[in-house]
Amino acid sequence: MVLTFLLTPISPARADSTIPGIPVPSTSFNAKGAGSVSPADRDFVIKVRLAGLWEIPASNMAQEKSDDPRIVNIGKSISAQHVLLDQLDRDVAKKLDIELPNQPNGDQQYWLSEMRAANSTTFDEIYIDRLRAAHGKIFPAIATIRASTRNDAVRQLAQQANQFVMTHMTLLESSGIVDYGALPTAAAPTTPGSGPVPVDGQMVAAAHSSTSGIPGVNTTVVLLVLAVALVAGVITTMRIFRAR
Repeated sequence: MVLTFLLTPISPARADSTIPGIPVPSTSFNAKGAGSVSPADRDFVIKVRLAGLWEIPASNMAQEKSDDPRIVNIGKSISAQHVLLDQLDRDVAKKLDIELPNQPNGDQQYWLSEMRAANSTTFDEIYIDRLRAAHGKIFPAIATIRASTRNDAVRQLAQQANQFVMTHMTLLESSGIVDYGALPTAAAPTTPGSGPVPVDGQMVAAAHSSTSGIPGVNTTVVLLVLAVALVAGVITTMRIFRAR
């Protein structure tokens, strides 16, 4: 099977390959698998596996089919790093008893078929655009899992997957041929300008009770200070008149 050949683990020399100026993500892992595992966590672990099942063969094809040394180096780095991420993912799946797929899904198989059918002239753009779009879709999903999971192994996997995705998007963009106009646009905010942090109603009330925009200063305190100053002024004035 062609897929089996393309998924063959790479040698240590290739695993160390990278492009100068673009860091290789960390692969240290010490999580124990403690904490509950949600359906979203399980889906995330499966999606990380699926990413490797098509991006590794796609990136191996980049090394074989592209005539551009930049694309060859990008393919070498992404393939090598996905092998490492795939191993991390399989380790987490084993800890958490999550069954992983061994074949790419339908969309991924179609993208691979596109690349296999492409010649050296058309391959580069297909490879770069397909992988850049895929990384852009998984990026927010990683953030959601990282912020919400109760399981330490899933949390650490999300943390490291985020590093890999950031590195891979940077690698793909370094090709200079990403079609940014074809990327999906972000959804419009439902309440523009409201800011990311909700405002507590009690905080608003406290702000209104404070004086002249000075945070932490209560109106009662200010009035008390003014009264003391007024009394002191009266006493001083009386002493001046008596002295005359």
